[in-house]
Amino acid sequence: MELHGPGKWQLSAGVHPSWMDVVRLGRQLRALRQRQRLTQDDVAERARTSRSEVGRAERGQVDSLRLAALARIASSLGARLEARLSWNGEALDRLLDAGHAALVERVVKRLRAVGWECAVEVTFNVRGERGSVDVLAFHRATRMLLVVEVKSVVPDVQAMLMTLDRKARLGREIAKQLGWSAVGIGRLLVIGESRTSRRRVDMHASVFAASLPSRAIAIRAWLAEPHVQPPLAGLLFLSPVSGPAARHRVSRPRPIDHARTRPSEPGNRRHSANQ
Repeated sequence: MELHGPGKWQLSAGVHPSWMDVVRLGRQLRALRQRQRLTQDDVAERARTSRSEVGRAERGQVDSLRLAALARIASSLGARLEARLSWNGEALDRLLDAGHAALVERVVKRLRAVGWECAVEVTFNVRGERGSVDVLAFHRATRMLLVVEVKSVVPDVQAMLMTLDRKARLGREIAKQLGWSAVGIGRLLVIGESRTSRRRVDMHASVFAASLPSRAIAIRAWLAEPHVQPPLAGLLFLSPVSGPAARHRVSRPRPIDHARTRPSEPGNRRHSANQ
């Protein structure tokens, strides 16, 4: 489902997603229900909602429905509700791409600074397995290969880790395309620094600890002196902006202690001296 301007949504039945307004959305829900010879009560029971909410959904009156309820109604009919965000045409995609590109650039600069050769967006097709590696790096002195996956945000955790493992498994063969003969492979996941990303990682702390146990200090040490055993398996948070962001703090003026700052009058000085 996509909210795309006033009243625009997207419903996908798992095969051919299409653009529609909310009236068309309601007609599709009704058509799916009738095709399966279900009543609104049947759908409500399956979706753990009320018949009135099913009726409003079928009439396109979705503004008063919670997204979770609408998704359950679609799921009860064997459909899938998909959400996307649209802003200024393709501008949002370009914004995300810019953040990703900035992270990739920072990763490459760090690696090259400590002697790694780098290739960006390396596409591969190995025995029918296709994809691309965000950053593939080779340390010629030790013949170590590093597969780097860069994410500006934290998507589906399991899928992300499986994708990184798959690319590392194919790493030696992918590296041959560049004339690199590797004896060992390290894995590095780089995630854009944000409180949201750290919170998502913390929610799956045990999974990341088992799969990618190394963090910043250990990662820097390994990159400077890579070794085959144990190979790097690390997670690094990195800001797309080089160096800490400038923060301008507005300091509040301290209250003035007039008793301490007021010049002493001659009479006061004499009085103090006589005490």
